[in-house]
Amino acid sequence: MLTLHVAICFIGLLAGALLLIALCRGENQPAWAATLLATSALISLTGFVLPSPPGTPTPDPARIVGVVLLVVTVIATFALYVRHLTRPWRAIYVVTIVLAVYFNAFVAVTQGFLKIEPLHSLAPTGKEQPFLIAQVLTLALFVVVGARALRRFSRQPTAPSH
Repeated sequence: MLTLHVAICFIGLLAGALLLIALCRGENQPAWAATLLATSALISLTGFVLPSPPGTPTPDPARIVGVVLLVVTVIATFALYVRHLTRPWRAIYVVTIVLAVYFNAFVAVTQGFLKIEPLHSLAPTGKEQPFLIAQVLTLALFVVVGARALRRFSRQPTAPSH
């Protein structure tokens, strides 16, 4: 199950990166959006069945992030497929897409510090400065990308609904 979960995470991160690039250009990529939304849901669902590390509080942070990611994914899906990105739903879509990719990246950075030895040696408990700097830089990147995507994509006219 872990191998499947990790593969889904990589696909989701790739789809998310490509979708964010498109949104920053003022474009939507429906195939990448569908891939991101599906993989984000699957990341959470497959993550729930993975065991928690020993000594982790209940509910553990991974499951909390999983629930938040599911909620964000449902809102983005609703904005895209039910509200068809009309009026405020266009901005809501951008914000939720940015959040979905950010949460996936946040977890990837965390896992990198847990599993990649050179990173783990810099921050063995996840409370050291290198880990915090990496997470702050990740957040800053997504704030900048999100602001650009919101500015560029929200200005584009909405396609007429059928």
